[in-house]
Amino acid sequence: MKKSELKQQISAAIQACLEKKAEELSILEMEKGSGAFTDYFVLCSGTNPRQVQAIADEVELRLKAADLRPAHVEGYKQAEWVLIDYVDFVVHVFSEKARKFYDLERLWKTAKRLEVGDLQAAPKKKKAAAPKPKVTKPVAPKKKKAKV
Repeated sequence: MKKSELKQQISAAIQACLEKKAEELSILEMEKGSGAFTDYFVLCSGTNPRQVQAIADEVELRLKAADLRPAHVEGYKQAEWVLIDYVDFVVHVFSEKARKFYDLERLWKTAKRLEVGDLQAAPKKKKAAAPKPKVTKPVAPKKKKAKV
């Protein structure tokens, strides 16, 4: 899979989380050789079980619309820690209590922390065109008309 396509999928998951008012959104890019089973973690929190499930539902719905289905989902019924595995990235939706307890950011502290903007492809810069020199034509003085 192309990295740009993967970043678009992760961005879609993030937008789904934000749409459902997820808190403390965090993106971790896992190091190669770290033992991680995926390339990215998207972590966020919900304030209650219903919100945790709503965030997870929206992530699945948004990515399903992009024809991407999770390989595995865990913890949905308990809504303390919902793990949605898309192989190349994993979305973790926590309750506040579970997030503090498991503290994945500390556990994977060697992972690179990304901002939402880091995942959006930078628009290609157009080469600035050199300003065109203004060409002025010499203007001949107007001839006076003779009075008759």
